[in-house]
Amino acid sequence: MQNNPNKNLPELNVGVVGHIDHGKTTLLSKLTGKFTDTHSEELKRGITIKLGYAEAIIYKDGDNYNNQKKGEPFRYVSFIDAPGHEMLMATMLSGAAVIDAAILVIAANEGIKPQTREHLMALQAKNIKNIIIIQNKIDLVDKKKALENYKDIKEFLKGTIAENSQIIPVSAQQEINLNKIFEALAEIEIPKRDTESSPFFLIARSFDINRPGTKISDVHGGVLGGILKKGLLNVGDEIEIKPGISTKKHNETIYKTLYTKILSLHKGNSSVNEVTPGASISIETSLDPFLTKSDSLTGCVVSLKNKLPEIKHRIKLEAKLFEEVLGLGVHKKVEQFKTKELLMLSINTTITVGTVEKISQNDIELSLNIPIVALKGDNTGIARNIEGHWRLIGWGKIVE
Repeated sequence: MQNNPNKNLPELNVGVVGHIDHGKTTLLSKLTGKFTDTHSEELKRGITIKLGYAEAIIYKDGDNYNNQKKGEPFRYVSFIDAPGHEMLMATMLSGAAVIDAAILVIAANEGIKPQTREHLMALQAKNIKNIIIIQNKIDLVDKKKALENYKDIKEFLKGTIAENSQIIPVSAQQEINLNKIFEALAEIEIPKRDTESSPFFLIARSFDINRPGTKISDVHGGVLGGILKKGLLNVGDEIEIKPGISTKKHNETIYKTLYTKILSLHKGNSSVNEVTPGASISIETSLDPFLTKSDSLTGCVVSLKNKLPEIKHRIKLEAKLFEEVLGLGVHKKVEQFKTKELLMLSINTTITVGTVEKISQNDIELSLNIPIVALKGDNTGIARNIEGHWRLIGWGKIVE
């Protein structure tokens, strides 16, 4: 088993968000040496469709920080590249569920776009307080335009969760000011991790990693990718996955919990025997890879066998609406909730649609199309279908 010499480094999960084509994926490739767009359709279309992952070790060399192995290893950063396209907001919200901090990328030559606003509000809905603003593509504008754009960004951030965030002018393409990003990432306080509770692992991706034609003796079990929010997981642990797989019986959808065993654990390129809450990891299980292929278990949660609560088909939220609909490019007031309307909910990495059954003051009760495993106090993004697109209109906390 390959040992990880940096296994004791503090770990930080950082989401990279922003409007399409503002340079998120290029920035990440310069920070980590890896392109996160590995899905074939993404490469053809030039946009990020699914959550991408990359990692970097930040080194401290005197007062300087870098990713060039100069100095002492200081921090392990796991990056999650979230899609910027408006049609993929649900995927972006899933990404926001598994991060400790965020980088919001704004291109200096294009400025603040509808999805820039929507992504910032999504971070607010998911209560992400550590946000670094990257003013990218400064090589494409003159000094006057760059300063104007900087002032626009400052104005845009007023009154938001990112009002006091650092704004770093960068050219990812020309590798200008990347050291300032490492410096900012090094200054973020690592959240306190809970290793005492039962494990709670959020599945953000699931895979079949076997190539066509692999010999039966060489076949790997189904792989789960995501974040361990609390507890510990070890190779050999017996685990359960909920809601699991769905089947139809007499026009009723029934969810079956999956039980399996952890065969191996991976963090970045390293195999480990145990994982603690922190960076994104992958779990090889003894499941038939058919069950995990094509992200089929995304949105499920994992714990030790018989430790997860029952799945919920109905939830109660303490909800807060935004003042206006984001992402439209025009001002449109958010209307109050209505009984029997459909809302899209993003809870951890789960995306489900619920029907509003009851409204009382700030609370709403919903029956869910897809059941969830939810813990009291979990944050929830709330979206409404407006003009054919799901638009983020507020956020909530699970009451029961």
